[in-house]
Amino acid sequence: MPTSSSSPGSDLLALQRRALQVLADLAPAALELGEVFAAAGHELALVGGPVRDAFLGRVSADLDFATSASPDQTERLLARWGDAHWDIGKAFGTIGARRHARPAGPGAEARPDVVVEVTTYRTDAYESGSRKPDVVFGDTLEGDLSRRDFTVNAMAVRLPSLTFVDPFDGLADLAARRLRTPVTAEQSFDDDPLRMMRAARFAAQLGFDLTPDVRAAVEAMAGRIEIVSAERVRDELVKLMLATDPRPGLEVLVETGLAEHVLPELPALRLEIDEHHRHKDVYQHSLTVLAQAIDLETGTHEQPTGPVPGPDLVLRLAALLHDIGKPPTRRFEPGGGVSFHHHEVVGAKMAARRLKALRFDKETVQAVARLTELHLRFHGYGDGAWTDSAVRRYVTDAGPHLERLHRLTRSDCTTRNRRKADRLSFAYDDLEHRIAELREKESLAAIRPDLDGQQIMEILGISPGPQVGQAYKHLLELRMELGPRTPEEAEADLRAWWAAQQS
Repeated sequence: MPTSSSSPGSDLLALQRRALQVLADLAPAALELGEVFAAAGHELALVGGPVRDAFLGRVSADLDFATSASPDQTERLLARWGDAHWDIGKAFGTIGARRHARPAGPGAEARPDVVVEVTTYRTDAYESGSRKPDVVFGDTLEGDLSRRDFTVNAMAVRLPSLTFVDPFDGLADLAARRLRTPVTAEQSFDDDPLRMMRAARFAAQLGFDLTPDVRAAVEAMAGRIEIVSAERVRDELVKLMLATDPRPGLEVLVETGLAEHVLPELPALRLEIDEHHRHKDVYQHSLTVLAQAIDLETGTHEQPTGPVPGPDLVLRLAALLHDIGKPPTRRFEPGGGVSFHHHEVVGAKMAARRLKALRFDKETVQAVARLTELHLRFHGYGDGAWTDSAVRRYVTDAGPHLERLHRLTRSDCTTRNRRKADRLSFAYDDLEHRIAELREKESLAAIRPDLDGQQIMEILGISPGPQVGQAYKHLLELRMELGPRTPEEAEADLRAWWAAQQS
């Protein structure tokens, strides 16, 4: 950030002034809240991410504050200031509130609602072997900032005076794009081991580097992450994966040994490469597939409720984990070859186990496992023309994840052989064209037999039971193989199957 015509100190001072102006312009409600607390005799300061983001020229949707007021006092003040408030985090000293947008004047652009969280000064830490931190309230802003994870998050702005507070030189670290802890890294990570995951997350989100002492502490203390709940680890991993470029954060996890405790399948992909280069570096390949999958994202992705804006977590997890079945299935074949038979099936089971252990929701677990299982299916397409039946099965097996499977399969091509890459791309273009053609003729999204269970029972004169399900399955197989059938053809198929069953 410093320029040749200015000293580093003056440059940081100018940056500070700009950030304070940004905060004043973007958060007038925060200034009002500061006046409310000051009138009641309490300190209030904007802290953490919103302050850091102001220096980075980014806007934080939610505002975090620290105060000298007790949780009860904070709750009373927020009840008067906001239109709604909640005390779900009161045991940890945090009270939340929402204030609806106020008119900014005739013709002015409407401001969004303001959401705030106000936390009493704290100095909490984990006891040895405990999975929950002990919450201890403090009495100074500087003391509160000293317990923050990194110096770039240990900056504050006192309100309503807009006084910048930076006791640990976080602004200099921000300018240098480095992650350093306010206290010793060992003490910081011992107080809250989840901060090691945050180091990886910020490496991805902000593109910052860990200072040598921070990296060394993570390497030495990686095993302590196991006392943190799976849910908290998962939340940090999700934030890392949804970053614009997750790769630097994933590399921190692997290189420091932290991944061995939270996602051991990832470092296991670092298969050694022999002098004959008989197989790829699966770890590097997986990171490249992830990057290519992100490039293919469209800004929205499908959920059961419809299209959702933002990065596609399911696609990203599937891209990262799609080959985790390779290490346990690797075989050195006679003649010098290497095989990974059925690694997609093994990998699907491994992905499901790991995501369940990290407490991911059922839908995410099933979707990632399904994509992992199907990611090789397309590679048989280039060996010979698929029948319409094979295309139907491909679409039906992918179900609601077909578009993700398209992107994952295309991303899985990392060969440097341009002719081979073009051949795979053209083949997939052809498959997508085939799918589109069949969609025009029939509803591929809802393939089902041409007769339902009630019709089967009426035609055959049978009651509900296993035979109805068997007949339904037989008709579904025919539907896959032959495409749509007329009612007369479907009835004839059913009667022929029934006659064979009776004989």
